[in-house]
Amino acid sequence: MEKPVGKTTLKNGIRIVTKNMPYARSVSMGVWVNVGARDESALESGLSHFIEHMIFKGTQKRSAFQIAKEFDAIGGNTNAFTTMENTCYYARVIDSHTETMVDILSDIFVNSVFDPGEIDKERPVILQEIGMVEDSPDEYVHMLSGRNFWGKNPLGRSILGTPENLARFDAKTIKNFFHRLYQPDRIIISAAGSIDHSRLVELVEPVFGTIASQDGFPQRQTPPGCSVVDLNHRNLEQLHICLSARGLSITDPRRYACSLLNTILGGNMSSRLFQEVRERRGLAYSVYSFISSHVDTGMFGFYMGVDPRRAQETTRLVLEEIDKIKNEPVESSELSGAMEYTKGSLLLASESADNQMVRSAQNEIHFGDDIALQTIIEKVEAVTADEIQDLANELFNRKQMTLTLLGPVDADKKEFEKILYEPGI
Repeated sequence: MEKPVGKTTLKNGIRIVTKNMPYARSVSMGVWVNVGARDESALESGLSHFIEHMIFKGTQKRSAFQIAKEFDAIGGNTNAFTTMENTCYYARVIDSHTETMVDILSDIFVNSVFDPGEIDKERPVILQEIGMVEDSPDEYVHMLSGRNFWGKNPLGRSILGTPENLARFDAKTIKNFFHRLYQPDRIIISAAGSIDHSRLVELVEPVFGTIASQDGFPQRQTPPGCSVVDLNHRNLEQLHICLSARGLSITDPRRYACSLLNTILGGNMSSRLFQEVRERRGLAYSVYSFISSHVDTGMFGFYMGVDPRRAQETTRLVLEEIDKIKNEPVESSELSGAMEYTKGSLLLASESADNQMVRSAQNEIHFGDDIALQTIIEKVEAVTADEIQDLANELFNRKQMTLTLLGPVDADKKEFEKILYEPGI
């Protein structure tokens, strides 16, 4: 039987959740903040990601080198990531080094100095990161697609920010943003593995309990989504294509049907798009569908990298597969296969302390409670073919889709508009 997640709320509102895994020898711990790129103004765009980098660049008692050296000395792994809605600082160590891990993570989160000299040294590093994305067309097309679909809403911006913004960010700007938005009621400490809940609370409370509440957290605005065809010419071997449609929020009760819809359309090697586009016709090496969900909205996307001469053919084919799932119920064998794939993925992931740490944190952020794995499996098994078809018809309205192309486009924009907006042409 799945063990429940331990939970404690400190006096200032910070929540601590743990998942004990008796068979594990490691501990994975993450300090999560429900703050991300969509919480930034246009002039602040990139600050959350900049802070993610600067957290590891020195505290009142540790230099950046000492932080790295101490983690290496215990054989630990540490990193961080920023999303549109969350920022996470995490580490994983053998259980005998739990106290050291907690001490370092607590120190860098609460006592980072954001030294001006370190900021100046890190700025060109992030500029290189921006350049890496722009030099990777299969990544860059996703950023362009998000910009086209979400429009001027913060969800349409790059998490990395802009070179212009990066040039303006200084220690005062970073500290003000950090203290204004990193509020206790938006902080979750999640740990999984060989961990004792009470002991973790004893370790983190003296440090995290000192964080005071602030005013001024911005209200998130829900974008409606846009419809546009955008051609971006670049001298490449392949043409990279993203098709974007409406999706569901993270908490939508139909998220289980949406997950199965994604699996059936393009979520694995037996999916319709992989089989039709790659295996039967050889039109693309990489073709898949994906889900991007947020607390209040979402996007359902499709990607393919193709020979520029086959771009229109491939786009039509993907749209035909989308229309097919709207018009014809999924057969029971295909639905059953998607369910087994989903359940298998969930169960395999549950054996990882890192994955359990992430799942516990996300459950706490979005639902305020743990959702047992067995409950999720039962929800997946309860999805019907009619529910999937109804959802496909609701989400995949061609008039509300965005088509983004990056590469050597050899056709006029109007040709792709006809393909997207005028079925049968």
